[in-house]
Amino acid sequence: MEFEAQYDYVIVGAGSSGCVLANRLSQDPTVRVLLLEAGPTDSNLWLHIPAGVPKVVNNPDITWGYNTEPEPGLNGRRLAWPRGRTLGGSSSINGHVYMRGTWQDYDGWRDLGNPGWGWEDVLPFFKRGEGHYRGDSDLHGGSGELGISPVHNPHPASEAFIQAAMSLGIPRTDDFNGPSQEGVGYLDLMVRGGKRSSTAVAFLRPVMGRSNLEVRTGALVERVILEGRHARGVQFNLSGRSQRVGAGEVILCGGTINSPQLLMLSGIGPAAALSQLGINVAHDLGGVGRNLHDHVYVHCLARVDPGYSLNPKISSNLRMIPDVLEYVLKRTGLLTSAAAQVGMFVRTHEGLKTPDMQLQMRPFSMISKGGMYSAEPAPAVTASCAILQPHSRGELTLRSADPREAPRMVANYLTDSRDIPTLVAGIRLIRRIFASRPFADFYRGEDLPGQAVSSDEDIVAFLRDNAQSMYHPVGTCRMGPSAADGAVVDARLRVHGVAGLRVVDASVMPVVPSGNTSAPAVMVAEKAADMIREDARAGRATYPANARAAVTAA
Repeated sequence: MEFEAQYDYVIVGAGSSGCVLANRLSQDPTVRVLLLEAGPTDSNLWLHIPAGVPKVVNNPDITWGYNTEPEPGLNGRRLAWPRGRTLGGSSSINGHVYMRGTWQDYDGWRDLGNPGWGWEDVLPFFKRGEGHYRGDSDLHGGSGELGISPVHNPHPASEAFIQAAMSLGIPRTDDFNGPSQEGVGYLDLMVRGGKRSSTAVAFLRPVMGRSNLEVRTGALVERVILEGRHARGVQFNLSGRSQRVGAGEVILCGGTINSPQLLMLSGIGPAAALSQLGINVAHDLGGVGRNLHDHVYVHCLARVDPGYSLNPKISSNLRMIPDVLEYVLKRTGLLTSAAAQVGMFVRTHEGLKTPDMQLQMRPFSMISKGGMYSAEPAPAVTASCAILQPHSRGELTLRSADPREAPRMVANYLTDSRDIPTLVAGIRLIRRIFASRPFADFYRGEDLPGQAVSSDEDIVAFLRDNAQSMYHPVGTCRMGPSAADGAVVDARLRVHGVAGLRVVDASVMPVVPSGNTSAPAVMVAEKAADMIREDARAGRATYPANARAAVTAA
């Protein structure tokens, strides 16, 4: 088996997890690390300006441009699923929110048969990479690479929304990643010095000068090269030429869409489906692409007095000139802000141990057009509610054996009836907040859903016509103890039944955390780096449980 070069580790995907992993593994000067990214470098200016999300989230040069299949629970609508295709991946285009979820989320992962993934196990890995503005504490790290900042100069409408929620008995919190997630307050943002703190900026760029780390952009990985059931390297296309490099270990960090896609393109996945596409089946692993799920949310729009919305300003290039100048000269002001300023976590009914609903508030209107938003001149604000623990599950499958063709994705949003009541309760709660002082003092009516949408049946119909992805898909390479139960990787993130191959990204999460997924993806990479080094020292990196026998048999 001939290769153009040999590396100790080949990492596929320079996204939220891949950049972190490249940093940590290349700390050992005795190993050679190759990081492959399909997209370009992160040189687009708008990638680094926090308020630049609308400029990049649909840019075909730096995103994959994915859409779901017609969603049966959403009246057959196709939803946009923007995923980053540049250094930093989705951490370079997302909404900056730093959110871990609850400790119960991770104890739940552990209790599903994944030792080492309980809250006490993962907390040190959250803290390791944090450069939190609060500094070091029992729950936070102050000296890590990932810059975490508060919302600076919050909008008056944001504070009024918080006060109105508090008037309904919802407690105020100043740290959703603190002792308790429940409550209402301002969000923490992955921003440092007025600039986006993507994983490329925080973890990769500072170490790109290491002699043992090589980063190649524009490199689309076509398949993992297998010898029997042993991963030996990867084949990738760079500038129109296919190249093959060898690896002591191949680590997929392509995310919830691209990692299972690459496994299946390499002949690892559901055998019958792969055979139908003419793909040689190297390992029948039925769980690849299954367990796809995501947070689904819906927006409510309120008309307000002009002074309580950013719409009049952000819809006019002329009115934005002072803000642009402030940002250029000081790295302060409106352009340093993320879209959502306010967060809220609540339990919609008694008996729940943790919140089941997340709300966000933006001091401008969020008119969805294929899942994206655009400003309008009329003053309005947006409040959104999301299901934290969705029951609906979908699947990702290949369209063809062509690595350039996007896979089929269907999340089956709202097809499980248990997901409906949470969103109905969320819309009713948002309406109560809009009608409560001090927000009510400048509230001038509801545009969405609109007062005509009043009964539960009306609201459900509105949900099916308007609900959107929160862009938190996970689970397609689920972590678990047995492939027979649908797991794809074990608790050390090694692919079941295949030697020398791991998956390290949000696709391994068995259940989506109760919040945004960027911070958990960083944690997964931090923990994986330690496990990879431990396994290398112990001489067991190549062979996960049951793989040695499989390789010998092959």
